[in-house]
Amino acid sequence: MRLGVRVGQGCTKLLDAKMRNLECTRIETDEIWGYVGKKDRHVRSGDDPQVGNVWTFCAIDSDTKLVPAFRVAKDRNVRNATAFMLDVRSRMKNRLQISTDGLAAYVDAIDWAFGRRVDYGQIVKTYGTEESIEAQRRYSASKIIDSEKKAVFGSPDFDLISTSYVERLNATTRLHMKRLARLTHAFSKKLENFEAAVGLHFAYYNFVRRHNTRRCTPAMAAGVEQSFWSVGDLAEVAA
Repeated sequence: MRLGVRVGQGCTKLLDAKMRNLECTRIETDEIWGYVGKKDRHVRSGDDPQVGNVWTFCAIDSDTKLVPAFRVAKDRNVRNATAFMLDVRSRMKNRLQISTDGLAAYVDAIDWAFGRRVDYGQIVKTYGTEESIEAQRRYSASKIIDSEKKAVFGSPDFDLISTSYVERLNATTRLHMKRLARLTHAFSKKLENFEAAVGLHFAYYNFVRRHNTRRCTPAMAAGVEQSFWSVGDLAEVAA
C-alpha cells in the first residue's frame, strides 16, 4: 500500500504539472460518490472524521475526452465546488462552455471562479420513483422522465449543453476502480489511499488508456503528449 500511495501521489503531481495551458473549449463536470471506511449511515460519533462518504469532482473535455482536473472532497458544498472550478480555470487558455447537472453549488462556484467570462448551462433531469425498491438499496438511477436545459451565464450553445460524456466517464471510473463500486470489499480504509487511487486512475486514463472513439489517448488528442505511454512509463515517472 505504501508503494501504491507513493505512485498515486506521484500521478497526481504529474497531472498537475501536465494539465496546463489547455486548448479546451467545452467542459462537462460531475461528481462521483464513494466512501472511505464505511458509508455515512454507519458513521458514529467518535469515528475518524475521514471515514464516511466522499465525492470526487471531475471534469472532462467533450472533444478530446481529456480529464484536466479532479478534486476529492467530503462534501458537495460551495466551498469544494469553488476550489474545483478555480482549479479548472487555472488550466485553461480559452473561454469555456461548461455543462453541469442541477447541483446548486456550481452556480456560485462558477460565478466566483470565472465571473461572466464563461458560457454556462445546466441540464436538469427529473427521475421517476420506483416504490418496489427501498431507497437505501437502490444502486442505479431511476428512469429519466424529463430533462430541461437552461442557460445560467453567458450564451451557451443549447445543443451542446450535456453531461453525457462525464456520466460515461463516471461509469468507466467505477468499472476500473473497484473502490468506487457501490457493493465492494475493496473500499479504501484511509482517505490518503483513496486520493492516491483516484490520481493513479486518471493518470492512466489520460496517458495510457487508448480511447476507442479518438483512437489515441486523451492526452495525445489534446496535444499534451505525442505518443502512447505504457504502464511502466507511467509508474517510472510517477514513482
